[in-house]
Amino acid sequence: MTAQGDAGSHRMGDRFEADYLLESPISIEAAAEAIAGEQSSGTFLPVPGETPELKARSAARVEAIRECDPAAAPALPGAATPSTPGTFRRAVVTISWPLANIGPSLPNLLATVAGNLFELKQVSGLRLLDIRLPRAFADAYAGPRFGIEGTRRLAGVNGRPLIGTIIKPSIGLTPEATAEAVDTLAGAGIDFIKDDELQSDGPGCPFEARARAVMDVIERHAQRSGMKVMFAFNLTGDLDEMRRRHDLVRDLGGTCVMASLNSVGLVGMIEFARHSELPVHAHRNGWGYLSRHPLLGWSYTAWQKIWRLVGCDHMHVNGLANKFSEDDDSVIAAARACLTPMFDDKPCVIMPVFSSGQTARQAPETFARLGSADLIHAAGGGIMAHPAGPAGGVTSMREAWEAAMAGTPLAAYAETRPALRQALETFR
Repeated sequence: MTAQGDAGSHRMGDRFEADYLLESPISIEAAAEAIAGEQSSGTFLPVPGETPELKARSAARVEAIRECDPAAAPALPGAATPSTPGTFRRAVVTISWPLANIGPSLPNLLATVAGNLFELKQVSGLRLLDIRLPRAFADAYAGPRFGIEGTRRLAGVNGRPLIGTIIKPSIGLTPEATAEAVDTLAGAGIDFIKDDELQSDGPGCPFEARARAVMDVIERHAQRSGMKVMFAFNLTGDLDEMRRRHDLVRDLGGTCVMASLNSVGLVGMIEFARHSELPVHAHRNGWGYLSRHPLLGWSYTAWQKIWRLVGCDHMHVNGLANKFSEDDDSVIAAARACLTPMFDDKPCVIMPVFSSGQTARQAPETFARLGSADLIHAAGGGIMAHPAGPAGGVTSMREAWEAAMAGTPLAAYAETRPALRQALETFR
């Protein structure tokens, strides 16, 4: 099941749902019931007090089972012996829980839909595909404060993607060297720059010194051009550190802050988002350990909903023809998920960030497959390693998006545009 069910999720009222791809050495029905019991009122054997009345009030329900082709071997170790030797059944299973079990609490939602169920012996593979939440969650959490509209307003960019880049080398630059790179990029007309997720507050490049040096450059260029480059400062750290760093960036006139979701954690991000007065650029580094095995962990469709409710405004989705293991279909599905409303009256849509091995070449297919220009297209080497320098890299990215949105082949568009032509010749 996909985001199609989101528009109706608020109508569920007193229940929430999760879809799983389940593989089991026993019958799918029995495995699904084991999950429902383990994650609500039951355990491995009947206990006093689990009355029919309590179960009717608090037990999870298996709502639907859609069988898939079986497997001949288990996806994960440690499962029980198959009831039929050499057969591991698979199905997409929907389970629902009463909202009264946990209330509209994201930390307790995670404990319910993504807790001990992965370890059950009745499970030889399990992946959380999607979640659907009642309107109470929208009331309990602010969601993105800026999202697409606020990001565009602060960056001064409309009608096209934000063209962005990442400070490279990722780590090792001093505050002064970082500011020099920003000076070059701002002079080239970049819209968006971000710290690499590895650059935080090390003694070689302290956060405060970096923020002050970078914002001096950005403000100088803004006074000249009237456009303020959006710089996402990586303030990942302890919660008090993140709040102090946010306040510094705000007071210096900055327009974006960045945090590593898996490092900060859910409760940390909830509290930080409540504090933030700036767009929150959410980095998903570590995503691979949650997702790379096809029968373990999360799908991005489910995962990104948590962070949108928390209050993130931008989320990374990888990029087409990227340097990682993710295929293009998965990247586009992730980006579409970010743009899919969660609730009719509170969409919580956010800006997907395409990055990883990006150049001008990916613009046409990205636009054609996503069907939207509401994104940040961040190219590191695709801008910094352009033969004409960063200015040529920025120009080539903008020209590539002009061609993509006009439906003009890149090669034809590049005939009269040297920067784009050089990018196509260099980045193959």
